[in-house]
This record gives sequence, C-alpha cells and structure tokens, in this order.
Amino acid sequence: MTIHLFALLAIALYLAAAGGLARPLLSGGQPLNRSALGLAGTAVLIHAGILLGMHRGALDLHFFAALSLVACVVSALTLLVNLDRPVAALGVIVFPLTALLLAADSYLAPTTAPLTLGWQIKLHVTVALLAFSVLSIAAAVAILLAVQERALRHRQFGPLLRALPPLTLTETLLFRLIGAGFLLLTLTLLTGALFVGDLFGQHLIHKTVLSIIAWLVFGALLFGRWRYGWRGRSAVNLTLIGMGVLLLAFFGTKAVLELILHRTA
Repeated sequence: MTIHLFALLAIALYLAAAGGLARPLLSGGQPLNRSALGLAGTAVLIHAGILLGMHRGALDLHFFAALSLVACVVSALTLLVNLDRPVAALGVIVFPLTALLLAADSYLAPTTAPLTLGWQIKLHVTVALLAFSVLSIAAAVAILLAVQERALRHRQFGPLLRALPPLTLTETLLFRLIGAGFLLLTLTLLTGALFVGDLFGQHLIHKTVLSIIAWLVFGALLFGRWRYGWRGRSAVNLTLIGMGVLLLAFFGTKAVLELILHRTA
C-alpha cells in the first residue's frame, strides 16, 4: 500500500512537471521551467525508490518492471540533457509516458520476482538498458526535429518553434545521442556474444537478430552523416526506423513471450 501511494505521488509529479514544461511552450513564455525540472527530478528519485522496493533491490527484467525501469532511466537522462542543452519539449514527451509506465507496473502488472543473474549478465543488461534509453531520447529529439523542420518550411513561427533550440543545435544533439547510443549498443552486442551462452534455449535469437538490424541502421546513419552529410528528414526517418526495430528487439519479443506464450524472456 505504501509503495502504491508513493507511485501515485511520483505519477502526479511527472504529470505536473510535463504540464509545467508545456505551459510556457504554448503561451510563448520562458522556454525552460526550472521548477518543473525540479518536480521531475523528485519524481525520478521516488520512482527509483519504488523500483528498489517493489523488486527487492534487484534487477527485475519482467515485461512491466523492465518498462518502468527503462522509463525511469530515460527520465533521468532527459534531466541531464536539459542541464547541458535546454530542450523543454523533450520532457513534455518523456514524463507523461514515464508516468503511464510507472502506473502500469505499480497497479496493473502481476507480482514478479527478479531472476538470479550472474555479474556478466547484469553487466550486459545494464549496458543494453543504457543503450536503449539513450536511443529512446534520440528518437524523441528526432520527432522534435521533424516538427521544427516542418514548422520552418511552412513559416509557422509559433511559441513551440521559438522555444526549441536552433535547428542546427537540435540536429547536433540528435547525432551526439545517436553516437553515444550506437557505442552502447555495440557494447551490448559484444557483451551478449561473450556472456550469453544459449540464444535458442533462452529465447534470445529474435532479440539478437533485431538488435543487429537496429545496429546496422544506426551505423548506416552515422556513416551517411560523416560521408555524405545526411541530415533532416533522412536522419529523422532512419532514427525512428532504428528505434522501432530496437523496440521490437527489447520489448516486442518480451511481450510475446511473457504476455502471450507465458514464458520468461
């Protein structure tokens, strides 16, 4: 019951933070609301405490628990991104989604117990978690970049466009995130090759194949950026395609195995 109350508080703080960030974007006021980021930071801390309490301080990789954990990490990284380069609209996308996933894990998901994992698998999972989280933020930035480009093409200079960083800075942030995520995804595949013994027996072959496809997509995007100067719509489309494949790899196969076939992924 106590955890449920804390979850309700964290959800309210996430939504309040998103509202605080959205209001200036719509009204044309100060682009970044520091108070809203403070609310989000408090929500992230409470969220992390809930994860530790609900899952006994261990790494629970069941479907809803994993989604909630990823959402918490993505929200934390969103705060870090805003410290370096204010992009308030990023929180408007991320924080409500995090609230939704926290609610699903806290109120709808069945009770699960963390699996016993060796340090090698924990290392692999941790790197994979960071890779997915960084590339998730890159996908959100790609969406903002698409909105920004469309507004500029149609000369729609509204509050949202004025609140976003200049187009070149948004694009630079996108490729920095993709570069970091690609490096982490490379490490994920390497640690998986080293530490995961039986891909078929552990139902990981589909996840591995999809992860490699996503790695190729992001690698092609980075090469195209370096060699041919790819940007704009090409960068946005490839980022979203790569993230879509990665989403299937991480959670699509897990959803099928756990929610439909009732097997542990």
